[in-house]
Formats: sequence, C-alpha cells, structure tokens
Amino acid sequence: MGKILIANRGEIAVRVVRACAEMGIKSVAVYSDADKNALHVKKADEAYSLRGDPLGVYLNPNKLANLALSLGCDAVHPGYGFMSEDPAFADRCARRGVKFIGPGPSIIERMGDKTAARQAMIEAGIPVVPGSDGNVASQAEAVKIADEIGYPVMLKATNGGGGRGIRRCDSAAEVEANYERVVSEATKAFGAPGVFIEKCIVKPRHIEVQIIGDQHGNICHLYERDCSIQRRNQKLVEIAPSPQLTDQERDQVCEHAVNAAQAVGYVNAGTVEFLLDEKRNFYFMEMNTRLQVEHPVTEAVTGIDLVQEQIRVASGLPLSFSQEEIQWRGSAIELRINAEDPKLDFVPSFGRITRFYAPGGPGVRLDSAIYSGYVIPPYYDSLCAKLTVWALDWQKARKRGLRALQDTIISGIKTTAPYYTEILSHERLIAAEFDTSFVESHPELLEYDETAPREDLALALAAAVVANAGL
Repeated sequence: MGKILIANRGEIAVRVVRACAEMGIKSVAVYSDADKNALHVKKADEAYSLRGDPLGVYLNPNKLANLALSLGCDAVHPGYGFMSEDPAFADRCARRGVKFIGPGPSIIERMGDKTAARQAMIEAGIPVVPGSDGNVASQAEAVKIADEIGYPVMLKATNGGGGRGIRRCDSAAEVEANYERVVSEATKAFGAPGVFIEKCIVKPRHIEVQIIGDQHGNICHLYERDCSIQRRNQKLVEIAPSPQLTDQERDQVCEHAVNAAQAVGYVNAGTVEFLLDEKRNFYFMEMNTRLQVEHPVTEAVTGIDLVQEQIRVASGLPLSFSQEEIQWRGSAIELRINAEDPKLDFVPSFGRITRFYAPGGPGVRLDSAIYSGYVIPPYYDSLCAKLTVWALDWQKARKRGLRALQDTIISGIKTTAPYYTEILSHERLIAAEFDTSFVESHPELLEYDETAPREDLALALAAAVVANAGL
C-alpha cells in the first residue's frame, strides 16, 4: 500500500498516522470544521475538509469511500467508533476497489448482530450465557423468557455496542418498564429495534481476548485483557494480562477466542469478549470486529504493533508471526483519561486546554490528540488521552501508573485523571480482586482532593499579576 485514508479523528487517527509513517505509507486525514485545528490534521501527510454537520461528516460512507478513490488511496482505516463496524461502509469501499482495513462486510454484519453471533458461537461449541433464541418479539415474551431463566436478566440491543442499549432487570416489573426503553435506545442509536434477553451474570469479571487473522487462514490470539473496571458498561481501566486469571484459565479463554474466530472465518484484528462468573466459568459475550480503544496494553506486553499488522493483513500478506512466537512479558495498564468531571456525575468538560504536560519515563506511553491551546469540541466522545504504563509485574505497573498520573498536567478542563489515582490506590486493586461492580460499589473514590498542583497555582498567580499590571 502507498496511501491510506483515515476515516476517523482524535487520538486513534494520530495512532494510524504514526503506523503509516513507520511503514513508508502516506496518510490522509479528513476533518470537520470543528476539527480544523486537530492534531491528526497537522500530523498527516495530506488533510481534506469535510463540510457539513460536525458529527455527520464522519458518518457518510459514500462520501468517504468516494474521497478515498478520488485521492488515489489504496485503503481506508476506520479506526474505532464511527463506521468501523458498519458493513455498508466496508461494502462501499470494496465496490470502489479500495481496501477496508478490517474484516469483510458479511463478517461485520454477522458479528454485529448479537443474536446471530450468539448462534454462531453455540454452533462452534463456545459457551454462551443462557437467554433467548434470537430477538424477543414483545414485552410479554421478554417477561416469559425472563421468568424461565431466572432473575436478574439483561435486556440488550441486538445491534448494540459501546455499553449502550443495555438494561439490567431484577423482576418482571422491571422488564416491563425497560423493554420499550431499550427498543427506543436501539432504534435511535443503531437504527434497528431488535432486542434479546440474557441471564445476568452477577459481579462477573470482564475478560476479552485480542485476535487477528490473515487471508491465508492463520488466526492467532495475543492473550487477554481485563476490562472489569467500568462504569455503566463503559470501560475505564484495561489490564493485560489479567492479574485475576490462572495460567490454565488464560489458556482456556484464549482457546475459546481462537475457536470463535475460526468458526466465522475471521480476517484482520478483532476482540472476543467473555464474562467470567463467580464459579470461574467463561461465557461468550460478543465479538468486536475492529481495533479496540485498549489495544495499546496488548502491544505493551507482546511488542506487536497491531495497526501495522492490520495493514499487512489488508495488503494480502500473511501474519508476521506464528502463535508460538507470541509471548507476553510483564504487565500493562491503560487508563482512559476523559474530559469529564467525576464529581459531577462525569458530565463532559469541553473547552480550551490551557496547559498540557505529558508524562514520560520508562514504560510510559500516552496516546492523545490534545495540546496546549487546543479546544476540545462538544460534538464527540470525551476521550482526550490514553495513558498506558508497563512494568515487569502487576504491582510495579500499578505504581508506575500512579507516578505517571502525578506527572500528567491537563489544565483548563476537568478530567478523570485524579479519579484513577484513587482507583489504583484501592486495596481491591492492589490485591487484584475486582469485578464489574467495583465502581458502583465504591462511591467514596469520588472524594478525592481537587487542590491544584503548586506549579499550576504559581502559573495562575503569575498570570493574574501580569493581567493586573496591564502587561
């Protein structure tokens, strides 16, 4: 490949630009009016404006595919979010002779349909959570199935993702109250009203396995990540490998993931997600047919550049490694630093970044698209940086994460960075004993001190003195 259009924005677009640069491939950025000063625009070899609605311009498959073709691009990298799991976009690219860096449209469509994915796993012998055989047709049917499998249950949008379109129900009354809400959420967010029902696994561990396959039939796993620290089904902290699994459990879940990928003929990078219950049983949850936000922790422990490997696979080349050659070393943690105020129920905190200082030192990586003076627009996801730390073991990685958080300065907006200091200092994290109920079970984590660092106070005082002096 000689030229790739990046159909995304923010830190993931910058991430792909860097991979292209190392491979000697030209990168093309696209941007909305709100993103004209964005870092991915400045970093790419070429950049083209997309006129129109700030959000909608990134969601127009025809326009993006046509632009890639007209600019002579060999491929499109969709990143994550937006249209990364849109089979129509993958199809548009294929029809124009432009490679879509990801699986084919049929696989995206099949795995994006949660009931179809569930059925595929049943046929492949992968354990799944007890639930409905396909979509439920009515509120009454949902109640009937819930009564049969036992409460609590989860109502889920069939085409859902990113933690949206999911409601827990602890009784028939709650199923009745939430059914229409989930249908409405599914229709608005994903364009389809389909809803299915599953048994709710109480206080599970959320374990996902990174897989990648090529066009020559090779499929490998790159071990697992622990995504149990989450809020309202949105991941906050990711750890690789999971400090909560035994070697036998790790082998078991990774084998499940490879079998799942082989069963559907998977090509390119993807993630197979599982729930681990209190009896140490794994259940298939879903397959994400794209690069994950948390891929840096896998890169940190394996040394494999997943984006470059995606590009190799899309080019028709075989994987550059075999399963036997993949080894993990040490422990890595990724913290999603969002432009949000945790003390105000995580309300978004958009605006100008008055000062930005990135952490550094051994084993520290920061993926971001922010800089001093950058204005975070209100139209997009609140993620502004991903802090990834690596060390030889779990406790050293945790301590390195605390140090890196102390080094990080993002002024002018509120962020979740101080909240992560509380999480990494908690006794359950230290003991590596946590599940998906962790955040909700510990509201005291929000009682952190918001006192500004002395350096920031000194700068603010100096600015005030200069302003008062009329300088």
